[in-house]
Amino acid sequence: MILFVLLLALAGLFLLVLAFNAVRAGRRRPKPGPGLPAAPQKAQAQYAQGLGQMLACATVARKEGHDDAEFARLRGVMRGLFPLVHERAEFQVFGADCWVYRIPGADPARAVMLMSHHDVAEVPDGEAWTHPPFSGAVAQGAVWGRGAVDTKGPLYAEFQAVEELLARGWAPPCDLYLASSHNEEIAGDGIPLAVEYFKQKGVSFELILDEGGAVIAAPMPGVRCQCAMIAVHEKGRCSLECRAEEAPGHGGLAGKTDTPVMRMAKFIAEISARPPFRRRLYPEVRAMFTGLCPYMTFPMRLVFANLWCFAPLLLRLMPRLNPQAGAMVGTLCAFNRVEGSTKAHACSATAFLRCVREEDLQADLQAFTAAAAKYGVTVERGEEYEYHAPADLGSPALAYVQACAAAVFPQCACAPFLLPAGTDARHFSGLCRSVLRFAPIRLSPAQFASVHGRDENLDVAALADAVAFYRYLLENLR
Repeated sequence: MILFVLLLALAGLFLLVLAFNAVRAGRRRPKPGPGLPAAPQKAQAQYAQGLGQMLACATVARKEGHDDAEFARLRGVMRGLFPLVHERAEFQVFGADCWVYRIPGADPARAVMLMSHHDVAEVPDGEAWTHPPFSGAVAQGAVWGRGAVDTKGPLYAEFQAVEELLARGWAPPCDLYLASSHNEEIAGDGIPLAVEYFKQKGVSFELILDEGGAVIAAPMPGVRCQCAMIAVHEKGRCSLECRAEEAPGHGGLAGKTDTPVMRMAKFIAEISARPPFRRRLYPEVRAMFTGLCPYMTFPMRLVFANLWCFAPLLLRLMPRLNPQAGAMVGTLCAFNRVEGSTKAHACSATAFLRCVREEDLQADLQAFTAAAAKYGVTVERGEEYEYHAPADLGSPALAYVQACAAAVFPQCACAPFLLPAGTDARHFSGLCRSVLRFAPIRLSPAQFASVHGRDENLDVAALADAVAFYRYLLENLR
């Protein structure tokens, strides 16, 4: 009886601790500020028309070569829209058309950079759009066109903010760089060439801000507000070449289930169904949960305010409940090429791994190779391998960007996160401990889904908020 009472008391204490942590997390929710005044309608109309001019330039990046006609047209548009930037800034081009503008600041030993890219993804032939993809139409309260979100909208906002500040006589407290690549969509050479230049010159940065996150609908259940999501890391990448060959002897006598194709298929099926990779709640993921937790409903807050207890359960459930959530807790694998050869009596496949931490990738590669060996599949490292360090979660630069987001989007939650996709910003991780990925644009779920899809568009009011964010960030920089 005493043991039962003791167990009951311990259970009650356990539940009390869970509830206390959940209530305390809710009280950490910051009180929303007043926000910034909305831009006048005339200014919003001007912004929309300016972005429309940029979207009308069909700056499609193609792997087969660079056709400069539309890119040259965009350069002319930029000079017309932002004359003060072009008058005050030093300008360099890397590769065919990667822009780097430098506006000298009071302290040339310090530097910050705002990044974007002005190339866009191709539009499939015959894809039906509400407004033509390169019209730059302003309709239904939005600006329509390929690149409105990814990323000519943010690019316009960066330049417009600087243009307005320069018109007021503002001078940056440190060197300010504006960079925009012409071939980000095809993982081109523009930004890497610029990075090599900065390395040679010994230039480092306190803050680099590129695309990646945005102001979006809640990324997880239980959060009832939009969220300003700031990516602080993006996954590394590694390609692997896998090969299964027929055993010596006559191919026609081989068992029907033991052909190279069948063995490769079984191997791929096992990796897809039961990935042998490590799963962890990485610091970036924990920071995301901590940032969103105060905005959650109580049942969800009970879980995420007590990760010390529920982390193992989350690690098991996240990959099953949501592929994007699953991508944040470990390495993902996709097979993007499978080929069989009757002449060579072999089957080959290319696997593409995206890892969170390089040290985990080494263990994951061993597990992958061991799984392959069970099916007589050999594995060799492919041509592609990249890993870039995450941003410092304790940096003043991250805290400052979060404060700016809270000031411009006061009703939104703000949290760091881990980006599964790739950006040009990754190349700068050796020159900056605060490489952040956040485009300050409000996106509906449909607008978020329109990236690289049909009917890409950005609300006029969202464009004005983006201008306000960059202006606020720069004029309060110290």
